[in-house]
Amino acid sequence: MSTKIGGEINFELSCPAPLPAKDTILLGHGSGGKLSAELIRDIFLPAFQNPVLARLDDQAIVNVNGQRLAITTDSFVVKPLFFPGGDIGSLAVHGTVNDLAMGGATPLFLSAAFIIEEGFSMDELRRVVNSLRQAAAEAGVQVVTGDTKVVEKGKGDGLFINTTGIGLVPEGVDLSADRARPGDKVLLSGSIGDHGIAILAQREGLEFETQIQSDSAALHTLVAGMLGVTRDIRCMRDPTRGGVSSTLNEIAERSQVGIELQESSLPIHEEVRGACELLGLDPLYVANEGKLIAIVVPEAADAVLQTVRRHPLGGEAQMIGTVKKENPGLVTMRTPFGTTRIVDMLAGDQLPRIC
Repeated sequence: MSTKIGGEINFELSCPAPLPAKDTILLGHGSGGKLSAELIRDIFLPAFQNPVLARLDDQAIVNVNGQRLAITTDSFVVKPLFFPGGDIGSLAVHGTVNDLAMGGATPLFLSAAFIIEEGFSMDELRRVVNSLRQAAAEAGVQVVTGDTKVVEKGKGDGLFINTTGIGLVPEGVDLSADRARPGDKVLLSGSIGDHGIAILAQREGLEFETQIQSDSAALHTLVAGMLGVTRDIRCMRDPTRGGVSSTLNEIAERSQVGIELQESSLPIHEEVRGACELLGLDPLYVANEGKLIAIVVPEAADAVLQTVRRHPLGGEAQMIGTVKKENPGLVTMRTPFGTTRIVDMLAGDQLPRIC
């Protein structure tokens, strides 16, 4: 699709066709959608199958001498490296901390590996490293080990970062995507789509009346506050690649429940909504980097919601849906017109290279 903004800027968007790919890797295999799920199911799970990996959560939780350790690893290939509200350095910290936090863990340590393309600016590298250092300090985690590799010019697209995070999970906390039950409530901690649209706007040189900022942030203090109120939280996920849709579809599939959303309850900033309408994107499929979804038992839902709203990162939190026994494995949404539509998981990705 070709579009003109402000009479001058031309760009192209393409929607990856949901075609089967058996012989080669497509961009959609890294999207967090159906192709990603197939890649994990067909290649990685058979090779490394074990009970910890089979949970398919954002982190692995293992018991070491009576301590419950959470471990996660992530790679960051965002383009551009610098964007409104963050950069690849702070994003690497936030993304890793959040994956630990979604298991209820207190993040403690990070590793950071840098894959740098020959010819990359030393000043830009220093800027990224300083941003990563500051984000880690603000999150209260230490970067305790790392690695550096350099690849030939033209082989690395500037800079990629890989991180591993380690944290401690308190006793009594058991969060997993297979624990949702009918009657549970679906909580969303704030507005959706900000990160993905901020990246797209920066990448394509788009200008809106109000600059859209990424929501990139570390969520571990928000999670700690929620768990301090109640342990009656079944699952937490941060809806990054694939957005809210992919996250909820994963939970519905793992728990074999239906999830019904209320469209009128979805918090979306007007500038993001307008950008999505202009570009033909659905905010439910756009990535976020500073929001979480929680599946909460109904008796605790109001108390958890009020706790989230009192946190600096949760002022726009909403209860957006309910877990149902009907339509197991399916996510649906009630529209303001009284109709219902299926919210499926995309095969590929509307916006590649957003994290």
